[in-house]
Amino acid sequence: MKTPTAERAETTATGETAATAERVETTVEVKLTGHVRSAAGTHRTEFTFEGETLRAFLDAFFAAYDVRDLVIAEREADATTRGWARVERPPGTWRKNPEGEQTRPYARVLVNGVFNENLDGFDTRLEDGDRVALMKPFLFCL
Repeated sequence: MKTPTAERAETTATGETAATAERVETTVEVKLTGHVRSAAGTHRTEFTFEGETLRAFLDAFFAAYDVRDLVIAEREADATTRGWARVERPPGTWRKNPEGEQTRPYARVLVNGVFNENLDGFDTRLEDGDRVALMKPFLFCL
């Protein structure tokens, strides 16, 4: 259940009363691994933030914990790693977040166990009790 903050009434210069927009707070369970865990000093925490998207969560979480640079790549070049075989047309459906919303090599953001790029990226809606994982390193082997 979303937790709305108190709605306030404001009086305008003409004496009319206008209600300000209701703000929503969301509480999620955050799991951290590897370097993110070490930098944050914990492997699990409950985190309440204003908003209801992954983007709002990440902004608030990174303001509270200085781990943004471990997870988020600002440029496309920071999101790739050397050594991978170049594939012109990979099999299946591959999704990629836009530049500035990609993760660093070997880092991932998951919502309820699903990579965020397989959902709605940073616009993924979060509900109270959702699990958000910030992982680095994330390794996947076939």
